[in-house]
Amino acid sequence: MKEELMMSMKDGFFWGGATAANQFEGGWDKGGKGPSTSDMMTGGTHTTPRRITPVLEEGTYYPSHEAVDFYGHYKEDIALMAEMGFKMFRMSINWSRIYPNGYDLEPNEEGLQFYDNVFAELKKYNIEPLVTISHYETPFGLTQKYNGWASREVIDCYIRYCTTLFNRYKDQVKYWLTFNEINCLTMPMGAYMAAGILFEGKETLIDGVDDPQTRFQALHHQFVASAKAVKLGHEINPDFQIGCMVAFMTTYPNTCNPDDILLAQKKDQLSNMICGDVQVRGAYPGFAKRFFAEEGIQIEMQPEDAQTLREGCVDFYSFSYYMSLVESADESLDRAEGNLLGGIKNPYLEASDWGWQIDPKGLRYTLNHLYDRYQIPLMVVENGLGAVDVVEEDGSIQDDYRIDYLRGHIEQMKEAVADGVELIAYTMWGCIDLVSASTGEMKKRYGFIHVNKDNDGNGDLSRTPKKSFHWYKKVIESNGEEL
Repeated sequence: MKEELMMSMKDGFFWGGATAANQFEGGWDKGGKGPSTSDMMTGGTHTTPRRITPVLEEGTYYPSHEAVDFYGHYKEDIALMAEMGFKMFRMSINWSRIYPNGYDLEPNEEGLQFYDNVFAELKKYNIEPLVTISHYETPFGLTQKYNGWASREVIDCYIRYCTTLFNRYKDQVKYWLTFNEINCLTMPMGAYMAAGILFEGKETLIDGVDDPQTRFQALHHQFVASAKAVKLGHEINPDFQIGCMVAFMTTYPNTCNPDDILLAQKKDQLSNMICGDVQVRGAYPGFAKRFFAEEGIQIEMQPEDAQTLREGCVDFYSFSYYMSLVESADESLDRAEGNLLGGIKNPYLEASDWGWQIDPKGLRYTLNHLYDRYQIPLMVVENGLGAVDVVEEDGSIQDDYRIDYLRGHIEQMKEAVADGVELIAYTMWGCIDLVSASTGEMKKRYGFIHVNKDNDGNGDLSRTPKKSFHWYKKVIESNGEEL
């Protein structure tokens, strides 16, 4: 009976991979591009945080400057994606490649032409682009002039940027995401990374210098900007499908103690649902009002903002999923690490080299949780395993651990589809090795394709398919049946 219930992915399901310009593209000062916030962050490690340097330091390594040079290798990289059979490639456009300072009045034609070339190459192989408009690469000029998204003026800069993209690429791109992991701004780490806000005294990405009032005001500005972009995009091309993107923090209570259950619910509401509700339903949820009141946060809204949010609801919901978290009212319990946010260690789960707990069934739970709440199409646009890969003497990379991780998650996606969830895409994160956003490392690798580069920037950037490359090719060929 179980086999009969197991549904296949629907015809037209988008299998593919995902990257972000600030971690992948490189060419940071080529073709008229200006510096982005990520370009001002040094390299780091699992134990040494990335520093933010408002003035670039001579002799210091900045990972995003070259990244893995998709800027110079895009034809080769897209050909490799096509060899795997990709149906969709999630990528981001580097805002400061189009508007070097962010507040410029005219776009940079050379930057626009680069993405013309990328989209033409994707079209050659019938790969659908899924374009993130802003993915942790706010122009640093906006940080210098406005302190990033802390200022409402940046909304107009963003809409000018969107207008340029939507008009230029209206026939090349159908699927758009307004902001990457917009809920990152509910956490201190997000202020600089997601919004280009540089607080006085802030020196590293995770040093704790923070102001929740400023962060949540910036989040409101991004909500308004997203809603305006959705409305604008539909006016320019009614066929556009424009979605939100949330770093989903799947949270379990540690016990059936009601205190644990309420705490887990609150984490889910504040980490996930506040952003989903505004972008899908078009209004702040009731629990946000209590949270703001308790934290002394006063969101400054313009009279027209409520209507803007109502009129700019997204067409689909996309999210990243790497792991689940456990919350407990008992603060003495051991904690685990994770994507943006840690939690209590779950004794039923194994963990990655970086301490992220591996929970494929949590993805099924999350898909059902989201679809029950929103009833719109879902995309899993980031999912993957960061691991240390070893190049064998024969040049091969036997990454069975990555295959095991992905197989488990794809099996649970199929279960969610059998549960009735409308899932339309899966773009595995870091399909080609790239720079880690949080640490700037290269050794934390996700890809099906190895890039010859180390943590210090050494290497010839040559590309080599791993064992998982050939496995994923079969997954796509069989529409997820051969795992």
